[in-house]
Amino acid sequence: MTAGTQIRLPAHLSHPFSPAGRADPYPAYDWLRSRAPVHYDAMSRLWLVTGHADCAAVLRDRGFSASAGQQGRARGEELPPSMLTTDPPDHTRLRAPGLLLLGPAAIASVAEGIAADVDDLLERLAGETVVDAVREIGSPLATSVFLRLFGLAERDRKVFAQLAQAASINLDPLAGPQVAALGRSAMAELSRFLDGHCAVAAPSPLTRLAADDRLTRPEMLGVLGLSVVGGWQPLAEAIGNALYWLLPRPEALAALREGGDELARTAMDELLRLEAPIPFTARVAVGNVTLPGGEVPQGARVLAVVAAANRDPAVFDRPGELLLDRTPNPHLAFGGGPHFCLAAQLVRQTGAVLLSRLARRFPAASLADANPAWAATMIPRRLRSLPVNLGGLPVDLDDLPADLAALPAEPGAVPAKLGGGDAY
Repeated sequence: MTAGTQIRLPAHLSHPFSPAGRADPYPAYDWLRSRAPVHYDAMSRLWLVTGHADCAAVLRDRGFSASAGQQGRARGEELPPSMLTTDPPDHTRLRAPGLLLLGPAAIASVAEGIAADVDDLLERLAGETVVDAVREIGSPLATSVFLRLFGLAERDRKVFAQLAQAASINLDPLAGPQVAALGRSAMAELSRFLDGHCAVAAPSPLTRLAADDRLTRPEMLGVLGLSVVGGWQPLAEAIGNALYWLLPRPEALAALREGGDELARTAMDELLRLEAPIPFTARVAVGNVTLPGGEVPQGARVLAVVAAANRDPAVFDRPGELLLDRTPNPHLAFGGGPHFCLAAQLVRQTGAVLLSRLARRFPAASLADANPAWAATMIPRRLRSLPVNLGGLPVDLDDLPADLAALPAEPGAVPAKLGGGDAY
């Protein structure tokens, strides 16, 4: 298929990147995956890959460059060195020390602390009736987890959370130039903040990474910054997205209460499959590449739409349903190949602990709003708010506190038209 070939969605479907299509892009993804799993999209000026086999190949094939895919988002500015902005062998060299921060041993060293953080958070919520799961569960928990990973003190919570939130704008490839510039400034400030704490933080995965001599100081700070942008907000949003699916299903909540740690882990993977915070990832073809679903020409800017791949009926039985015990579950929510998300274990483990303990602590929890609104941003895929009734009783939305009932304007809202497609 050439760049001139037009794929037109039927009139009843909105383009998944359009304002109308972002709230529920899955019908369009299903249509595209079944008819044109590899195609040039004139609206975004990108090649969209929606089949599971095709996305898996893009993520693993050395014929696609992650470095070039990310540099396309920089608008002429040099991106800091990190695993995200490099290909092997540089990527491999940076990733190995990154295990000191997010590898199995690092996560094991903070596992008990994460469980304690979950218990403390739920204890604080016990006196509440309705809470916003996005702002009062997901974000505070993600912040607590990263304070532990970085050996930061409780007094650092507010500043770290503000910087992490501001720097996470860098996740959104469709952010306008001014918003993107703010994100880069926030990342620079976050790097200075973390650099200043490397020598004074409590012994932690951060201090072990900082002491490793395999990386230069800028490279080490690049790994730290990426861990925040690629870990803090996706973890926070994964919690809200998971509760969006879980709480309307009392039978699923009951199964989690009885199923133990193993079911909680498989459930978290299933919830990530259904609503991945990172719904696609960018690559550039370094040569002509043949994928199972079609040909991609050299130089093509490609989006592996993992949110579409994760509902491919060729791989997943009943792909649009929540099956807590789905095994195997080869979802691509964490990517694949050399760039498989280094924070995957952290997100899985934290999410599983939270869901299991929340199900036991609040057995009648339910959504206070049956139709919560999705944010305008493409990455991360997240809810603007998720009012949760911890007691399970019906709530009149007119009686909610103003900060829950109102839907504030998105600070990083994207323009209605994608424009020149140069965000990638």
